[in-house]
Amino acid sequence: MARGIKDKVAILGMGCSKFGERWDCGAEELMVEAYKECLADAGVDAKQLNAAWFSTAIDEVHVGKSGIPLSMTLRLPNIPVTHVENMCASGTEAFRGACYAVASGAADFALALGVEKLKDTGYGGLPGGRGGPLQALWNANGTAPGNFAQLATAYQTAHNVSADDLKRAIGHVSWKSHQNGAKNPKAHLQKAVEMDTILNAPMIASPLGLFDCCGVSDGAAAAIVTTPEIAKSLGKHNIVSVKALQLSVSNGSESGHNSWDGSYFHTTRIASKKAYEEAGIKDPRQEVSMFEVHDCFSVTELVTMEDLHISKPGQGWKDVLDGFYDADGKIPCQIDGGLKCFGHPIGASGLRMLYEMYLQFQGRAGARQLKDPKIGMTHNLGGAPRENVASVAIVGRFE
Repeated sequence: MARGIKDKVAILGMGCSKFGERWDCGAEELMVEAYKECLADAGVDAKQLNAAWFSTAIDEVHVGKSGIPLSMTLRLPNIPVTHVENMCASGTEAFRGACYAVASGAADFALALGVEKLKDTGYGGLPGGRGGPLQALWNANGTAPGNFAQLATAYQTAHNVSADDLKRAIGHVSWKSHQNGAKNPKAHLQKAVEMDTILNAPMIASPLGLFDCCGVSDGAAAAIVTTPEIAKSLGKHNIVSVKALQLSVSNGSESGHNSWDGSYFHTTRIASKKAYEEAGIKDPRQEVSMFEVHDCFSVTELVTMEDLHISKPGQGWKDVLDGFYDADGKIPCQIDGGLKCFGHPIGASGLRMLYEMYLQFQGRAGARQLKDPKIGMTHNLGGAPRENVASVAIVGRFE
């Protein structure tokens, strides 16, 4: 019977590059930037690493799917390096591989590093069609703003939410993230935006305005994981341990028949339930202290709050407007600014989210620091509302 990996893995160190339009460097320099901080934070020598997982998603940046670019760039000691790609959940997928290696006893120290140089692709958003057997499906999906605008209208219809209430709620989501991102020196966008500016911004795909869409950026993030026992032997304090890691991948049923109404993410609901079970969390609304979710669009964040079983179905927009997820609310969401302020370098985003959770538990989040967080969780969503992959990670202090 599966027992999970709760408290079998500790985050020994993490690092994160500055995110943004990094015309000053290539993907290799971003990898080194995140890795050097991570290695110094972990306090180990590179020769002690037993294995590594490397996440990127866009072929225009890294031709091929091997682990060689990571090994060569960091001059790793000829250890196994596995390249992983699971759409927008790629960074968390790299972290999952490293954690499973440590939990199984196959490695004492494992590295997870994700990077993407989206500004180099030449696209204003994520590159289009990926080829292969799903090429026709991708071409039919349309634009990302269009797809997630459909999510917004489906949610509005399913829960009888007025257009004005939904617009104010998703506007508040964006406002909150910009308020938080203004306090983060590593964010791409570091300027607070007034609510009137958000609500009156140019429309991209109704009801999503300009400030309801995350941007395109470059960035890298990294983690070194080990066992809690080894972390203690190295003199580490405030040890952050992994409580759960779950992944759910669509089987296509959302498009196969009309049992799904388009107003939520089936995979997120499954992954989050399994993660809570693995972590031993009974009431996430009461037990979770903070979380980072995949806010590629502001409405995605709103819907995810319900899919993570924190807000009740159809009530997420009310919690948003009540300030429940604000920095000074009951459960701060996107306390670092989220994808909204960092952008979404695909291979790095999941690890960047974990980096914020790690800093918060270490008491090193600066102006964003929350008071005594106990449980943090991250969520990634890859693909379109119809077919997607969802990952959930839960971390907390090791007791």
